[in-house]
Amino acid sequence: MTLPVSWHGSWSGKKALVLGLGKSGFSACDTLVELGLEVAAVGGSAARELIDLVDVIGAKFFASEEASVLDQIGFEPDLVIVSPGFSPEHPLVQEVQIRGWELLTDIDLAWRLRDKTQKTAKWISITGTNGKTTTCEMVQAMINRSGQTAISCGNIGTPILDAIRDPNGFDYFVIELSSFQLHYLGVIEPVVSAFLNIAEDHLDWHGDFDQYLEAKSKVYQNTTEVIVFNEQDPNTLAAAEQADVAEGARAVSFSLGSPAVSMVGYVDDFLVDRAFLDDRKNTALELASFDDISNISRISKQLLANCAAATTIARAVGIEPAVIREAIREFVIAPHRIQYCGEVGGVEFINDSKATNAHAADSSLSSFDSIVWILGGLLKGVDPEPVILKHASKIRAAVLIGKDTTVLEELFAKHLPDLELAIADQDRAMASAVELAAGFANPGDTVLLAPLAASMDQFVDYADRGNQFVEAVRGLGAK
Repeated sequence: MTLPVSWHGSWSGKKALVLGLGKSGFSACDTLVELGLEVAAVGGSAARELIDLVDVIGAKFFASEEASVLDQIGFEPDLVIVSPGFSPEHPLVQEVQIRGWELLTDIDLAWRLRDKTQKTAKWISITGTNGKTTTCEMVQAMINRSGQTAISCGNIGTPILDAIRDPNGFDYFVIELSSFQLHYLGVIEPVVSAFLNIAEDHLDWHGDFDQYLEAKSKVYQNTTEVIVFNEQDPNTLAAAEQADVAEGARAVSFSLGSPAVSMVGYVDDFLVDRAFLDDRKNTALELASFDDISNISRISKQLLANCAAATTIARAVGIEPAVIREAIREFVIAPHRIQYCGEVGGVEFINDSKATNAHAADSSLSSFDSIVWILGGLLKGVDPEPVILKHASKIRAAVLIGKDTTVLEELFAKHLPDLELAIADQDRAMASAVELAAGFANPGDTVLLAPLAASMDQFVDYADRGNQFVEAVRGLGAK
């Protein structure tokens, strides 16, 4: 059955199944009920509050991840919305495909429903292994500073279907897309798309790096105006070269180095544009200085890359240089991203709990000179050895968290056998880790939480892990 392609189409009387009842899953249920569909959600578990709310709005929830639950929902759905956490190997996903039911993401559904209000937003899509959230939030800040309206959504903050239903509408959706969402994504047409970087991550979900890269590369498909790639990352360039985009769309890169024509990059201590001006062969526009950027956080390669990427995207939609500089000066970075947490006895404490993979941990470690490193958790199939080898000379000591520290213990024993190494108490993981790290640290050192791993073996999520680090540091009397 062909589905409508508009909010104002004939949705009433149709039936929908939602796989997963998290934040985005509930948003999908709520939207579909508002459209007049009969809705059921299935999943292994869900927050009690969301289960109750599903009942209140008139949908149903079935607490199971077995394929047989699809025979219990009482109808054959016209569409199925899959939450990002469901891998292609999940029994429910496989059963849905065997039965031939149409599988969509909430992003696909939002694209169909984008005309709900009189103001139809233009879409900007952003992906990458690291820096997605900060870049999205920067782009949002730059657009809003210009007097237009933008909202970050998708894999960040507000579920995209909640944004679609905002009665006032927006000029732009700045959409963070994870590799999970991109794997399932159908056809959307962003005006600008950006692929920030890629390194090994989520290989347990995708199977291998090639499939991970293939999913990420889908971000460029059908872009109508500008695709943005990372001059320092050849995989993003290759994806841009192979992208199937609208006729007339141009490719622009961002760089940590001096920019060539059609690039945004750095000359000395200034961020400059040689892409979005008439005489780009001979001149460049100054956009911001290191002094402006240092108002955000400690200068690091990742922060400079995020600023360059966000600025490239903002320039692609016409934001003026003066507005970009003002937005950078005023920007407040989200917690858990190289977050300064205080000093105790000449030792700095930095929370980079968002460093959930090797690429992010590498960037974090590059920002400091003498480190007591807190790391560990769910490695997601990623090899931490290259990062340990690269930064061996600056690691003074290490404290391991996570329920399984075997891989990390073996790597430190192999490459840094004389390193001071401790394993945090399982029952009070972060408090114990901070106490042990503080005991190792000398004045001038940085105690750095950059776990290189996901958090869910010991914590609710990376934010919970970071919050526990901040509280433990406060307990030391940090100022």
